[in-house]
Amino acid sequence: MGIEEMRNAVRGRVLLPGDAGFDQAVQPWNLAVAQPVSGVVAVADAHDAADLVKFARSANRQVVTQTTGHGATGGIEDAILLRTGALDRLEIDAERRTARVGTGVQWGAVQAAAATHGLTGLAGSNPVVGVTGYTLGGGFGWLARKYGWAADAVRAFEIVDADGRCARITADSDPELFWALRGGGGDFAIVTEIEFDLFPLPRLYGGRVMWPADRTRAAFDLFTELTTDAPPELSVWLQRYQIPGAAPTVAIDFAYLGEPDEGRALTARLDSIEGILADTRGALTPAQIGRITAEPTDPSPSLSRGELLTDLDDAVVKTLIEAPVAPLLNIQLRGLGGALAEPRPEGGARGPVTEPYALYMLGLGLPHLLDDIQTRFAEILDALGPHITGSKPYTFLAPGETASAAFDPETLARLRQIKTTRDPHNTIRANFPLHH
Repeated sequence: MGIEEMRNAVRGRVLLPGDAGFDQAVQPWNLAVAQPVSGVVAVADAHDAADLVKFARSANRQVVTQTTGHGATGGIEDAILLRTGALDRLEIDAERRTARVGTGVQWGAVQAAAATHGLTGLAGSNPVVGVTGYTLGGGFGWLARKYGWAADAVRAFEIVDADGRCARITADSDPELFWALRGGGGDFAIVTEIEFDLFPLPRLYGGRVMWPADRTRAAFDLFTELTTDAPPELSVWLQRYQIPGAAPTVAIDFAYLGEPDEGRALTARLDSIEGILADTRGALTPAQIGRITAEPTDPSPSLSRGELLTDLDDAVVKTLIEAPVAPLLNIQLRGLGGALAEPRPEGGARGPVTEPYALYMLGLGLPHLLDDIQTRFAEILDALGPHITGSKPYTFLAPGETASAAFDPETLARLRQIKTTRDPHNTIRANFPLHH
């Protein structure tokens, strides 16, 4: 069956190579990732997505779902790219403290709607990230130390399975698939809508304090102090920056889930480091949580690498704190622990993280920089050696890595069995597939 026949199989907009707008339609949020797909379909609704899956199976092609393309990894030659912008349902039930969200919705919209009721979802740090892709991978941001993985807050998924059938998946209706979808990635079904718990957050205090690079060691020492005794309501990240054309800097970002006076008291030691260049500390609403890190919201080319760290001993300090950031843009350390480290018997595939810190590195993904950035990643990882566990959150995976790095062997085997059973023809492909 030719790809041209896809125009007759679905009601949504179909773009094929050579069509006006095709190049823009295939572009993911990360401009460094190429996506030479056979076609792009912006489906009209869930039933349209089901028709697309049926077509793809009959045409022996894979379907890759992307709302924003933040997690795009490449390797999807000749696949069909499914865009979900039309699946934009967003309903807040303030009494039940739940949200029902279509897979085309981004976190910023959810947070804005929930904030009017003094509620929040377990959002990440960037408001333009898609809710569904983030949640399928586990999802952890500023609220995770208090409430755990975003995936574990899900009550139900509306899906299209690999046979093109629509279904509602809950812990009661299909416990095995429900477990896999909560943190196991998007390799099992096309999720068209999710229902998840919201949490009370009437007050939030946070922001960024930035210093020149000669304060890096002082900032790091304070970061370790804050993360060592922080209550679960307080999350703290350390950021080292080397922006081209600008002087290097260091920053501490934090969020406190509570009254501003309490947050100020807990983080008062930030004022002990002289030479502050920028200070955005203040009261925030859940809708403003993206202001803390002020991450880019427009597409850009990038290379990233994330790892979990067992500790921050002298070898780690020498590698991450004393060495230059360049040719990278950013070296970030996140304090973990809290609810993320707690076993949840009723939780999903994304189990507890016992490592106390996460490392995230970012480089500008321009062609003339790629080799230097990859070399720097390799140097850092080699120097850190035994301080890296090799396991990591699904959302920390980068192009070139596989889903096996995100799960222990037992969990990975279980997920692969579910994939084989539910999608034996491998019609549905996640950004990080379980089988290659």
